Amino acid sequence: MIQLKNICKTYVTGDFKQVALDGVSLNFRESEFVAILGKSGSGKTTLLNVLGGLDQYDNGDLIINGRSTKEFKESDWDSYRNNSVGFIFQSYNLISHLSIIDNVEMGMTLSGVSSAEKHKKALDVLEKVGLGKHLHKKPNQLSGGQMQRVAIARALANDPDIILADEPTGALDTQTSVQIMELIKEIAKEKLVVMVTHNPELATEYADRIVQFADGKVVDDSYPFLESSINNKYNPKKTSMNYLTALKLSAKNITTKKWRTAITAVASSIGIIGVAIVLSLSNGFDKQINQFEKDSLSNYPITIGKTAISMQTAPRMQGDKDKKLKEFPDTNVIYPYDTSEESNAHVNKITKEYVNYVEKLDTSLLDGISYTRNVNMNLLKMEDGKATSLSMSAAGFMTYPSKDNSFKDNYIKEYYDMLSGEYPQSKTDLILVTDQYNQIDKNILKALGFADDKDSIDYDTIVGTEFKLIYNDDYYKKAGKYFVIDGTPTDLSNLYNSKQAVTLRISGIARIKKDVNISALSAGVAYSDELAKDFITNAKNSEIVKAQQKVDYNVMNGSILAEESESGVAMSSPGSASSNGAPNMMSGNSGQVTLSKEDVLEALGAANIPSSISIYPVDFEAKEQITDYLDKWNTKLEEKNQIQYTDMAAMITNLSGNIMDAITIVLVAFAGISLVVSMIMIGIIIYISVLERTREIGVLRALGARKKDITRVFNAEIFIIGASSGIFAIAISYLLTIPVNAVLYNVTDLKNVAQLNPIHAVILILISVVLTLIGGFIPAKMAAKKDPVVALRSE
Repeated sequence: MIQLKNICKTYVTGDFKQVALDGVSLNFRESEFVAILGKSGSGKTTLLNVLGGLDQYDNGDLIINGRSTKEFKESDWDSYRNNSVGFIFQSYNLISHLSIIDNVEMGMTLSGVSSAEKHKKALDVLEKVGLGKHLHKKPNQLSGGQMQRVAIARALANDPDIILADEPTGALDTQTSVQIMELIKEIAKEKLVVMVTHNPELATEYADRIVQFADGKVVDDSYPFLESSINNKYNPKKTSMNYLTALKLSAKNITTKKWRTAITAVASSIGIIGVAIVLSLSNGFDKQINQFEKDSLSNYPITIGKTAISMQTAPRMQGDKDKKLKEFPDTNVIYPYDTSEESNAHVNKITKEYVNYVEKLDTSLLDGISYTRNVNMNLLKMEDGKATSLSMSAAGFMTYPSKDNSFKDNYIKEYYDMLSGEYPQSKTDLILVTDQYNQIDKNILKALGFADDKDSIDYDTIVGTEFKLIYNDDYYKKAGKYFVIDGTPTDLSNLYNSKQAVTLRISGIARIKKDVNISALSAGVAYSDELAKDFITNAKNSEIVKAQQKVDYNVMNGSILAEESESGVAMSSPGSASSNGAPNMMSGNSGQVTLSKEDVLEALGAANIPSSISIYPVDFEAKEQITDYLDKWNTKLEEKNQIQYTDMAAMITNLSGNIMDAITIVLVAFAGISLVVSMIMIGIIIYISVLERTREIGVLRALGARKKDITRVFNAEIFIIGASSGIFAIAISYLLTIPVNAVLYNVTDLKNVAQLNPIHAVILILISVVLTLIGGFIPAKMAAKKDPVVALRSE
């Protein structure tokens, strides 16, 4: 039972006030047919809207089943409309893009009725109003009378307590009006029906009770009802529209204007397409650069030398180590500083333990590894019938990398072509390395004993050339307390022809392969590290080395040797250099070269610790594992005791990667401008949709939809547009990569450059959805805030 107690309602427009209800008090029975009569503007429709919870009263009280509504929240009014009230409108107010049965089911959907149950109830009420054969038609396929029957079925479907009819026959002909009135009269046997009408004849013929209105007041009531007691137990079920329902509503609305939606999606996808193409090109170029870097830099070694140079950092102010100086300072002062403090060179103390640690590297990660030991082997060459010493530095001698520090499975086989001869078969085989133009410095050729005045030298002249390696015990002989070379400086034939001499042979001539961009070996003679270690082992056990280790003077000439500094540099003592680059220990005190005992031992070939190590990874992935392995050595060491390495390939790739990232960011930013335009356009489109669907908003609110449900409906439409736009953009972007790649291939010979990463594609679709949601946020909120009464009056 519903009661009105002294209800007042006034509409204010500027300075004008219109009193619609002026102290109206009425009680209604649980089942009766009440007709409200009166002239236009008398307050009839306002009364109906207040009864239905569409419009809120200013003063008084509306009591529902004994419960006062003074403290009702907005959600309570939504629940009341959904559970207790069914509306029948003069203009039907059906949702045009839904089928008949979907219109009828809508109220039950909002109240959370299961699909099977609501479908059954909808069928029952449609059969009751005579429309069982028109379930799947759209409203525009029905006559006026049929549409009003659908409206009645919708009002009855959720089994409300009250049916409110506003001029239900106003748009119908006489015959159809009679049919509708008979149907409403039948309903009134079980429910309260309140009908507003201008037709007194219909009211008199069908209504149980007639209430006359004039100037917002009740002037007559043909069958008044006394007030009953208040039990305060009314508590309607809360309503809620789920996301699936919102999507369904919006999808069906979108299908009614497919072309406009499609054009909107296409237009809003332009920005996504632009970003997608930029990202695909960036991704493709990045892969091309990475592959180029791998091809070009894969044989760039990780170098561990006596010093490691870090990247230049900004100098700091003297006395304030935390304050960095700016370039080109605008000051009138000079900043004195100590250059030694600003040095960014780290001194590595390579030890035997560290060398052993490096040698334990997983060989599957290596293309090769080489050691520079500064070993001075005693080499002889035969020239013009005489044997003379061969300067290793002048002839460009160097060790070639190999996985197991031997001549087997060596680095040269993978990166160098053999122009003539064969790859090393033993540790005594040497390789002559040329540059990519088959050139070798004439000074190197001269040092090796070949004529340097010719325009070219045949391979056959070089391949097979032999040299002799003489061990220390054969090369030096003791003369009193000193040692001298066993022979004359101009002819060492006796040593060359000695049975103890080891024959070294140039087994082949090598040149870097065409697909390898940078050579790790310079032009000269390459030999195995196994040969160097063999000579060092022999030298350490030689008589001259043992003698030198026991004394503090040069056993070759008697000169006093300097003390070794902490950095390994001799502090004082004269000497001179020999022709092969090693200190000349026979020349007494001539020259200005400072020698220490370590220098002399190194010159005698007894230096076992390499001065530098070059590690050649098989690929960039292996390089990362190698650097991780090297970093573990430094984990628990102080910085001064750490062994630092130089990874030139990483420096180059980081630089190129940063440049590519910067270019990508700039291009994406430019393409992203169109995304902002798309977002604004989406907002406009959704606003237009809100205007077009204003009456639908009123209908949904009349059926009990909450404000958040209305927002959800439009957000669902935005989501569909955004997702469609994103998917369309990605599909077009993938198609566009075909002609883009064709053009780039014709221009640059680069294949398959444009490659859109699937992860980027998914992210762009999500961005499209997010941007459309942002663009439609304000229109969706505007829709939710619309007054349902005003919305229902819109055309």
